[in-house]
Parts: sequence; structure tokens; C-alpha cells
Amino acid sequence: MSLTALLLVLSAAVVHATWNLLLSGAKDTNTAAAVALVVGVVAFAPATALTWHLSSRALPYIAVSSVLELLYLALLARGYARAEMSLVYPVARGSAPVFVLVASVLVLGSAVSALTAVGVLLIAGGIVFVRGLRNRGHPRDLALALAVGLCIAGYTLVDKRGIVHGRPLSYLELVFGLTALGYLIPTWRSKGTAALRAALTPRTVIAGVGFFGAYALVLAALSIAPAAPVAAVRETSILIAAAVLAITGRERLSIGRIVGSAAVVAGIACIALG
Repeated sequence: MSLTALLLVLSAAVVHATWNLLLSGAKDTNTAAAVALVVGVVAFAPATALTWHLSSRALPYIAVSSVLELLYLALLARGYARAEMSLVYPVARGSAPVFVLVASVLVLGSAVSALTAVGVLLIAGGIVFVRGLRNRGHPRDLALALAVGLCIAGYTLVDKRGIVHGRPLSYLELVFGLTALGYLIPTWRSKGTAALRAALTPRTVIAGVGFFGAYALVLAALSIAPAAPVAAVRETSILIAAAVLAITGRERLSIGRIVGSAAVVAGIACIALG
């Protein structure tokens, strides 16, 4: 991987961890997520218009991806509203590559290397540590985080096929635009205009730009580097988020959660390189 690609994907990891930290700390995560998504779409609209190129063949992928993105955001906001980020974030990000791997094997008949198998075991073990061996909390929190991971896997597989039919920004603008509408309208109906205005803060503006920008940075890195190392380095966002939570004292992180987060990242790297 070139230095340019490495810097792009590390920047994406930092940006991704940052917007998740901002969103999870919001008082009303659902309303904040709706506002942040609209902000991201509006912020990148000028650049998208200047570079627009998209084939009609991308439309079915855009439709499916936007539904998966909408479900992803709804589940993520719900997860942050009821559980600690140090549980939701590593489990969601860490389980997604496992779901992608399973789908690739069952649907595409891909062979599984020894390194990939080790990666799956590392992720499974990491999730157990993040969850806590003695944790007697609600199993629904873990199920919710895994559901987020399933959505990530779903839109990743769809976008991999859809992105070839146009420029990345054009594709993302339509996907996130449809997602924003699908998320904003029900939020507005249930919360009202006043709640949306209250959620429009510097925190949600930065989160919205980061939501769109993080994925754009990954696509830029993929244009000049192989997918495997890009995917592996990208998930360092898990450790970045865990470090920030620990340093700021926002959440009390156990040794198990720290070790589990590291194991998840190591497992993702094995799957990507395998």
C-alpha cells in the first residue's frame, strides 16, 4: 500500500470513529442521526454535481443499499440509546466481515483459507470479551449490535457491485439522499420540527460530514490500493474509538473490552489478508 493510500484509509478510520463518538453522545440519537444524514448529503451535493456520472444500471443497487443504510442507522441509533458505545461499536464493526465471509462462501462458493479461519475465531473471541464473560446485561444489546453488523455486511456486498456503474460520489449521493429522506420524514412526524432544530448543533453537523466523508475516503483509497489492506486498516477505527472513550473517561473500559477490541481488529485483518 502506498503512503497516500495509507493516509487516506487511516483518515477514514479517524473520521468514522469521530462521527460515531459524536452521534453516540447525543441526547436524542435518533433525531441527531436524521439531522446528521441530511447535513452530509447537502454538504457533498456541490462536489457531486460537478463530477456527476451514473448509469441507470446502478439504480437497483442504490435502492437496496439505501434500504440497508436506513435500517443500519435506525439500529445504530437505537443501540447507542440503550447500550454503551464500547459494546455496540466493536461488535457491529467486527461482526460485519464475518457475515460478508459467510455470504461469500454460501452464495459465491469462495474457498476459506487458514488465515481467514483464524480471523473468524479471533473476531468471535473478541466479541465474547467485548460482551463480557460475566456480563449479565440484556442479551438484546448484543443482538442489536450484531444486527447493525449484518446491515453493514449487506450494504457492503451490494455497493461492491453497484459502484462500478458510476462515480463514487454520484452513487453515494443517491444512496444517502434516499436514506436521508427515509429517516428524516418519520423522525419529523414523531418528534416535530422543534426537535429537529434542537438537534442541528455543531456536533451533528460534524457527524453528518463525517458519515459521508469517511466512506468517500475509503473509496478514494480503494481506487489506488488493493481492497484487502484497505479493509484491514479501515477497522482500526475500533481501537481509535476505544482509546478515546478510555482517555476522556466517558465510559469505563475493562481490560476485557480493550483486549476484545484488539482481537476484533486482528481478526478483520486476517480475513482481509486471507
